[in-house]
Amino acid sequence: MKLVRSVGVVGAGTMGLGIAQVCASAGIDVLLYDINTNQLDKAVQAIGSNLAEAVSRGRISDESRIATLSRIRKTHDLNFMVTDIVIEAAVERLDIKQTLLVQLEKVNEGKAILATNTSSISVSEIAARLRDPSSCIGLHFFNPADRMKLVEIISTKDTKAEYTQAISDFAKKIGKVAVYAKDSPGFIVNRVARHYYVESLKLIESHAARVEAVDALMRASGFRMGPFELMDLIGIDTNLAVTTSVYEGFGKAHKFTPSRTQQQLVARGDLGRKTGKGFYEYNQQK
Repeated sequence: MKLVRSVGVVGAGTMGLGIAQVCASAGIDVLLYDINTNQLDKAVQAIGSNLAEAVSRGRISDESRIATLSRIRKTHDLNFMVTDIVIEAAVERLDIKQTLLVQLEKVNEGKAILATNTSSISVSEIAARLRDPSSCIGLHFFNPADRMKLVEIISTKDTKAEYTQAISDFAKKIGKVAVYAKDSPGFIVNRVARHYYVESLKLIESHAARVEAVDALMRASGFRMGPFELMDLIGIDTNLAVTTSVYEGFGKAHKFTPSRTQQQLVARGDLGRKTGKGFYEYNQQK
């Protein structure tokens, strides 16, 4: 059985920093990569702020905060990403994910588990350019990764059984509840969730309801967040990319058709909380 003592996280955006935080909090050494050094600095600052808030709320001790931060190192050189597991958390594009994993396979001399955090792209397709596709597995976290308990584990027909077990053990170690999903478009959660977003977008496009009304009604129905609040949190660009991937994966099925409203917001750069404006406006940029 492969022991996991170190984890590399590729991509220091919202998802990547959340994964880095949860791994470091579980006592695992983390190497966080991003080609953008400013983004790396912002990510570590954000992790520090998250941990400081946890201390103020009595969720963790200050000693735990200090220890967690000490386990996180950062790099902008992919050649340093030599770890037991590498989790790719880059943008939802097949070509970028393939290129990164090919480089990471070479850097790690084929000895690392290569996990992709893709939320909708076929893991088999992502692994197709690797010398050894059996080292690749899907490990899909949900945003915010430090608080959401669920992860989806997606093995392909080639994934080594021992790697699937190692990823399952790793998920438990970092406090996650793992669900095994087939390698199909959107896996489980994002396939089901498309309708939460797509139908809500159709409502506002047909002027059947306002954004605020839909969110309020869904919260009143038991959801913790309405669809538009959630899209702003996830990132409207990310949400659109997942919808587009599922749409294409199912042969452009009409029920998954991407929304023109989302496309317009992305074109304007109004991506939600991370840009300060999406379906709502925010005082502080996340």
